[in-house]
Amino acid sequence: MPRERFSANLAKSRARTEKSTFVRQTYRQPRADARKTAKKWFAEYPKAAYWTQVESWRLLEGDVVEFTMRRLPTAD
Repeated sequence: MPRERFSANLAKSRARTEKSTFVRQTYRQPRADARKTAKKWFAEYPKAAYWTQVESWRLLEGDVVEFTMRRLPTAD
């Protein structure tokens, strides 16, 4: 029973993510490259128009950062 409930909740969560209006891209880069990538996103997609943000991040071994950038698909 708990396994079925977990599977159902996971499916619902994935369905919500697929229907999201945001564009997401996940990267895994050395810290210096990660900063450049994030700055490029903010330059190309200004926060005020696209609601651009670093959605999540974590530091991995070897000073590598895994992070997800999020933005709206258009500035409308």
